[in-house]
Amino acid sequence: MSPRRIGGLCLRHLYILKGSWPRLLEMAYWPTINVVMWGFTSRFFAQHSSWVADAGGILIGAVLLWDVMFRGNLGVALSFLEEMWSRNLGHLSVSPLRPMELVAAMLCMSFVRTLIGVLPATLIAIPLYHYSIFDLGLPLIAFWVNLMVSGWAMGLLVSSLVLRFGLGAESLAWVLIFAVAPLAGIYYPISTLPEILQVVAWALPPAHVFEGMRSIMLGHGLRTDLLVSAMALNAAYLVLGSVVFLRVWQGARIRGALLNVGE
Repeated sequence: MSPRRIGGLCLRHLYILKGSWPRLLEMAYWPTINVVMWGFTSRFFAQHSSWVADAGGILIGAVLLWDVMFRGNLGVALSFLEEMWSRNLGHLSVSPLRPMELVAAMLCMSFVRTLIGVLPATLIAIPLYHYSIFDLGLPLIAFWVNLMVSGWAMGLLVSSLVLRFGLGAESLAWVLIFAVAPLAGIYYPISTLPEILQVVAWALPPAHVFEGMRSIMLGHGLRTDLLVSAMALNAAYLVLGSVVFLRVWQGARIRGALLNVGE
């Protein structure tokens, strides 16, 4: 055993951490997100102990719908990352494939991945917990589409960051989506958040979707105002995500960065 060799290898990894802000961010990120999200959840349940009993399955429905957004984001990001891992971006850039067609293909694959990932979970919940999210009826389609589009916008942003900063930022595919979770009101109403965070939350489409889901499950009916707001915000964010990705792609193509897929 050589302390010098051990220290040398440790020093190598320390230099990697020093030069990669995504890795440093991720180390403190997960504990912080868990404390914030479950802290708000505990705070809400402490004040409304009968809330879950009044709407059976509301937490299961929230988990399933949140997974739609998570899978939508991950489906886009993974489709792009797989092209980077296989060093195929350079080939795509010189092929007849247009950048917007690449975006469309990633969105299509995200839809397929989401169906494969979420549908088994929704079916398993029926015999295990006697809860069917399909009981939401037609509004479920609107919730599903809105959350998937939110995931697409986030996935395009993540792909842009990975293309700009290299594979050292690939963990952002899992990291950034959970930054939205405490503000999305998945397990608790937006009113649980401090007032300043409520303003930020209402600027995010998922907050409108989950508030709309709870309105139906608590017997208050479908709130079309929340649905329209979510659709408008999603349209804006999807366009923004697409524009950012296409601009970063064009910049990487000019710099020749599509052939350099390292850190």
